[in-house]
Amino acid sequence: MNFEVNDFNKDVISESRKIPVLVDFWAEWCGPCRVLGPVLEKLAAKYKDRFKLAKVNTDENQEIAVKYGIRGIPNVKLFVNGEVADEFTGALPEHAVEQWLKKAIPSKHAGDIETAKKLISQGENDKASELLNKLIKAEPENAEMKILLARTILFKDFKTAEKLAQESEFKVDNPDLAESVKTIAHLFSVNGINGSDAAAEYKSAIEELKKKNFDAALEKFIEVIKTDRSLDDDGARKACIAIFKYLGEENEITLRHRRDFGSALYI
Repeated sequence: MNFEVNDFNKDVISESRKIPVLVDFWAEWCGPCRVLGPVLEKLAAKYKDRFKLAKVNTDENQEIAVKYGIRGIPNVKLFVNGEVADEFTGALPEHAVEQWLKKAIPSKHAGDIETAKKLISQGENDKASELLNKLIKAEPENAEMKILLARTILFKDFKTAEKLAQESEFKVDNPDLAESVKTIAHLFSVNGINGSDAAAEYKSAIEELKKKNFDAALEKFIEVIKTDRSLDDDGARKACIAIFKYLGEENEITLRHRRDFGSALYI
Protein backbone atom coordinates (compact mmCIF):
# COMPACT_ATOMS: atom_id res chain seq x y z
CA MET A 1 0.00 0.00 0.00
CA ASN A 2 1.32 3.43 -0.92
CA PHE A 3 1.24 5.90 1.98
CA GLU A 4 3.22 8.65 0.25
CA VAL A 5 1.64 12.10 0.35
CA ASN A 6 0.81 13.74 -2.99
CA ASP A 7 -0.99 16.81 -1.68
CA PHE A 8 -0.13 17.64 1.95
CA ASN A 9 -3.06 19.98 2.46
CA LYS A 10 -5.53 17.42 1.12
CA ASP A 11 -3.95 14.17 2.36
CA VAL A 12 -2.97 15.42 5.82
CA ILE A 13 -4.51 18.74 6.85
CA SER A 14 -8.00 18.22 5.43
CA GLU A 15 -8.07 14.49 6.14
CA SER A 16 -7.09 15.05 9.78
CA ARG A 17 -10.37 16.88 10.31
CA LYS A 18 -12.12 13.55 9.69
CA ILE A 19 -9.67 11.12 11.30
CA PRO A 20 -6.24 11.58 12.95
CA VAL A 21 -3.38 11.37 10.45
CA LEU A 22 0.03 10.03 11.50
CA VAL A 23 2.77 11.53 9.33
CA ASP A 24 6.10 9.74 8.98
CA PHE A 25 8.80 12.18 7.85
CA TRP A 26 11.55 10.04 6.34
CA ALA A 27 14.24 9.77 3.63
CA GLU A 28 15.72 6.97 1.50
CA TRP A 29 19.20 7.29 3.02
CA CYS A 30 17.94 7.09 6.64
CA GLY A 31 18.59 3.68 8.21
CA PRO A 32 16.34 4.18 11.27
CA CYS A 33 13.56 5.29 8.90
CA ARG A 34 13.67 1.90 7.21
CA VAL A 35 13.34 0.27 10.64
CA LEU A 36 10.44 2.42 11.80
CA GLY A 37 8.50 2.46 8.53
CA PRO A 38 7.26 -1.17 8.62
CA VAL A 39 6.32 -0.75 12.31
CA LEU A 40 4.10 2.22 11.49
CA GLU A 41 2.54 0.39 8.54
CA LYS A 42 1.76 -2.63 10.72
CA LEU A 43 0.12 -0.45 13.37
CA ALA A 44 -1.78 1.51 10.72
CA ALA A 45 -3.35 -1.75 9.57
CA LYS A 46 -4.11 -2.79 13.16
CA TYR A 47 -5.70 0.54 14.08
CA LYS A 48 -7.15 1.50 10.70
CA ASP A 49 -10.34 2.77 12.31
CA ARG A 50 -8.37 5.06 14.67
CA PHE A 51 -5.88 6.81 12.37
CA LYS A 52 -4.44 7.03 8.86
CA LEU A 53 -0.76 6.82 8.00
CA ALA A 54 0.91 9.24 5.61
CA LYS A 55 4.57 9.37 4.60
CA VAL A 56 6.53 12.48 3.60
CA ASN A 57 9.95 12.09 1.96
CA THR A 58 11.85 15.06 3.37
CA ASP A 59 14.29 15.18 0.43
CA GLU A 60 11.42 15.57 -2.00
CA ASN A 61 9.32 17.82 0.25
CA GLN A 62 11.85 20.16 1.81
CA GLU A 63 9.44 23.07 2.08
CA ILE A 64 7.03 21.02 4.18
CA ALA A 65 9.91 19.65 6.28
CA VAL A 66 11.09 23.19 7.03
CA LYS A 67 7.56 24.39 7.80
CA TYR A 68 7.11 21.69 10.44
CA GLY A 69 10.58 22.05 11.92
CA ILE A 70 11.98 18.67 10.93
CA ARG A 71 15.58 18.61 12.23
CA GLY A 72 16.04 14.87 12.63
CA ILE A 73 14.44 11.83 11.06
CA PRO A 74 12.51 9.69 11.38
CA ASN A 75 10.12 12.22 12.83
CA VAL A 76 6.52 11.23 13.43
CA LYS A 77 3.77 13.81 13.94
CA LEU A 78 0.12 13.17 14.70
CA PHE A 79 -2.23 15.66 13.04
CA VAL A 80 -5.69 16.22 14.53
CA ASN A 81 -8.07 18.84 13.13
CA GLY A 82 -5.31 20.29 10.98
CA GLU A 83 -2.80 20.76 13.81
CA VAL A 84 0.08 18.76 15.25
CA ALA A 85 -1.28 17.11 18.40
CA ASP A 86 1.79 15.06 19.39
CA GLU A 87 5.07 13.76 17.96
CA PHE A 88 8.25 11.79 18.54
CA THR A 89 11.64 11.44 16.88
CA GLY A 90 13.68 8.28 16.33
CA ALA A 91 13.03 4.61 15.61
CA LEU A 92 11.12 3.45 18.68
CA PRO A 93 10.34 -0.25 19.10
CA GLU A 94 6.83 -1.40 18.15
CA HIS A 95 5.49 -1.70 21.71
CA ALA A 96 6.69 1.82 22.53
CA VAL A 97 5.07 3.27 19.41
CA GLU A 98 1.84 1.44 20.19
CA GLN A 99 1.77 2.79 23.75
CA TRP A 100 2.45 6.29 22.43
CA LEU A 101 -0.41 5.94 19.95
CA LYS A 102 -2.85 4.86 22.63
CA LYS A 103 -2.12 8.04 24.57
CA ALA A 104 -1.78 10.40 21.62
CA ILE A 105 -4.79 9.46 19.50
CA PRO A 106 -7.96 11.16 20.74
CA SER A 107 -10.79 8.88 21.77
CA LYS A 108 -13.60 8.41 19.27
CA HIS A 109 -15.81 9.27 22.20
CA ALA A 110 -14.07 12.54 23.08
CA GLY A 111 -17.36 14.46 22.89
CA ASP A 112 -19.06 12.02 25.25
CA ILE A 113 -16.14 12.25 27.68
CA GLU A 114 -16.56 16.03 27.77
CA THR A 115 -20.27 15.50 28.43
CA ALA A 116 -19.40 13.22 31.35
CA LYS A 117 -17.02 15.85 32.75
CA LYS A 118 -19.73 18.48 32.49
CA LEU A 119 -22.18 16.23 34.33
CA ILE A 120 -19.61 15.67 37.08
CA SER A 121 -19.00 19.43 37.41
CA GLN A 122 -22.77 19.88 37.81
CA GLY A 123 -22.92 17.25 40.54
CA GLU A 124 -24.77 14.76 38.32
CA ASN A 125 -22.60 11.80 39.31
CA ASP A 126 -25.25 9.14 38.67
CA LYS A 127 -25.85 10.34 35.10
CA ALA A 128 -22.11 10.63 34.52
CA SER A 129 -21.56 7.12 35.89
CA GLU A 130 -24.23 5.68 33.59
CA LEU A 131 -22.68 7.36 30.55
CA LEU A 132 -19.13 6.35 31.48
CA ASN A 133 -20.09 2.70 32.00
CA LYS A 134 -21.49 2.64 28.44
CA LEU A 135 -18.36 4.31 27.06
CA ILE A 136 -16.01 1.89 28.83
CA LYS A 137 -17.87 -1.06 27.29
CA ALA A 138 -17.16 0.45 23.88
CA GLU A 139 -13.56 1.42 24.72
CA PRO A 140 -12.38 -0.75 27.64
CA GLU A 141 -8.75 0.41 27.54
CA ASN A 142 -9.53 4.10 27.92
CA ALA A 143 -7.83 5.13 31.17
CA GLU A 144 -9.40 8.60 31.29
CA MET A 145 -12.88 7.09 31.29
CA LYS A 146 -11.93 4.75 34.13
CA ILE A 147 -10.52 7.55 36.26
CA LEU A 148 -13.66 9.64 35.74
CA LEU A 149 -15.87 6.65 36.60
CA ALA A 150 -13.80 6.04 39.73
CA ARG A 151 -14.49 9.61 40.77
CA THR A 152 -18.23 9.30 40.23
CA ILE A 153 -18.64 6.07 42.23
CA LEU A 154 -16.08 6.72 44.98
CA PHE A 155 -18.64 7.52 47.69
CA LYS A 156 -20.91 4.62 46.71
CA ASP A 157 -18.42 1.86 45.96
CA PHE A 158 -14.95 2.87 47.11
CA LYS A 159 -13.43 -0.58 46.52
CA THR A 160 -14.35 -0.60 42.83
CA ALA A 161 -13.26 3.03 42.53
CA GLU A 162 -9.88 2.17 44.06
CA LYS A 163 -9.42 -0.71 41.63
CA LEU A 164 -10.22 1.51 38.64
CA ALA A 165 -7.75 4.12 39.87
CA GLN A 166 -5.01 1.54 40.33
CA GLU A 167 -5.57 0.22 36.80
CA SER A 168 -5.37 3.65 35.23
CA GLU A 169 -3.03 5.89 37.24
CA PHE A 170 0.06 5.24 35.09
CA LYS A 171 -1.84 5.52 31.80
CA VAL A 172 -3.03 9.11 32.07
CA ASP A 173 -1.11 12.35 31.68
CA ASN A 174 -2.28 13.71 35.03
CA PRO A 175 -2.38 11.02 37.75
CA ASP A 176 -3.50 13.39 40.54
CA LEU A 177 -7.15 12.33 40.42
CA ALA A 178 -6.22 8.65 40.53
CA GLU A 179 -4.01 9.27 43.58
CA SER A 180 -6.84 11.23 45.19
CA VAL A 181 -9.32 8.39 44.68
CA LYS A 182 -6.87 5.85 46.10
CA THR A 183 -6.19 7.96 49.18
CA ILE A 184 -9.87 8.58 49.93
CA ALA A 185 -10.63 4.88 49.39
CA HIS A 186 -7.92 4.06 51.93
CA LEU A 187 -9.52 6.44 54.43
CA PHE A 188 -12.87 4.70 54.04
CA SER A 189 -11.26 1.39 54.99
CA VAL A 190 -9.33 2.71 57.99
CA ASN A 191 -9.92 0.89 61.29
CA GLY A 192 -8.05 0.15 64.49
CA ILE A 193 -6.89 3.72 65.11
CA ASN A 194 -7.79 4.47 68.73
CA GLY A 195 -6.38 5.74 71.97
CA SER A 196 -6.02 9.49 71.60
CA ASP A 197 -7.98 12.68 71.01
CA ALA A 198 -6.27 13.02 67.64
CA ALA A 199 -7.36 9.51 66.65
CA ALA A 200 -10.95 10.31 67.57
CA GLU A 201 -10.78 13.54 65.55
CA TYR A 202 -9.28 11.64 62.63
CA LYS A 203 -12.07 9.06 62.64
CA SER A 204 -14.64 11.82 62.95
CA ALA A 205 -13.10 13.57 59.93
CA ILE A 206 -13.40 10.38 57.91
CA GLU A 207 -17.08 10.06 58.85
CA GLU A 208 -17.68 13.63 57.69
CA LEU A 209 -15.88 12.84 54.45
CA LYS A 210 -18.06 9.77 53.86
CA LYS A 211 -21.07 12.09 54.04
CA LYS A 212 -19.36 14.53 51.63
CA ASN A 213 -19.21 17.18 54.33
CA PHE A 214 -15.94 18.41 52.88
CA ASP A 215 -15.72 21.61 54.96
CA ALA A 216 -16.13 19.75 58.23
CA ALA A 217 -13.79 16.96 57.15
CA LEU A 218 -11.04 19.39 56.17
CA GLU A 219 -11.36 21.35 59.41
CA LYS A 220 -10.95 18.15 61.42
CA PHE A 221 -8.08 16.79 59.31
CA ILE A 222 -6.25 20.11 59.68
CA GLU A 223 -6.65 19.90 63.46
CA VAL A 224 -5.12 16.42 63.39
CA ILE A 225 -2.15 17.76 61.40
CA LYS A 226 -1.59 20.29 64.19
CA THR A 227 -1.82 17.77 67.03
CA ASP A 228 -0.51 14.44 65.69
CA ARG A 229 0.79 14.61 62.16
CA SER A 230 2.32 11.12 62.33
CA LEU A 231 -1.09 9.50 62.82
CA ASP A 232 -1.87 6.89 60.14
CA ASP A 233 1.42 7.63 58.35
CA ASP A 234 0.71 11.35 57.90
CA GLY A 235 -2.82 10.41 56.92
CA ALA A 236 -4.45 13.78 57.70
CA ARG A 237 -2.10 15.67 55.39
CA LYS A 238 -2.64 13.12 52.62
CA ALA A 239 -6.39 13.33 53.18
CA CYS A 240 -6.43 17.11 52.75
CA ILE A 241 -4.43 16.94 49.52
CA ALA A 242 -6.70 14.17 48.21
CA ILE A 243 -9.82 16.23 48.93
CA PHE A 244 -8.31 19.28 47.23
CA LYS A 245 -7.50 17.19 44.15
CA TYR A 246 -10.93 15.58 44.15
CA LEU A 247 -12.72 18.92 44.35
CA GLY A 248 -10.29 20.79 42.09
CA GLU A 249 -7.83 23.55 42.94
CA GLU A 250 -10.31 26.29 42.00
CA ASN A 251 -13.19 24.89 44.04
CA GLU A 252 -14.38 27.32 46.71
CA ILE A 253 -13.97 24.72 49.45
CA THR A 254 -10.38 24.06 48.40
CA LEU A 255 -9.63 27.77 48.32
CA ARG A 256 -11.26 28.28 51.72
CA HIS A 257 -9.04 25.71 53.48
CA ARG A 258 -5.74 25.93 51.57
CA ARG A 259 -4.25 28.64 53.80
CA ASP A 260 -5.11 26.91 57.07
CA PHE A 261 -3.75 23.65 55.65
CA GLY A 262 -0.48 25.32 54.70
CA SER A 263 -0.16 26.98 58.10
CA ALA A 264 -0.81 23.70 59.93
CA LEU A 265 2.10 22.03 58.15
CA TYR A 266 4.60 24.45 59.69
CA ILE A 267 3.34 24.69 63.24
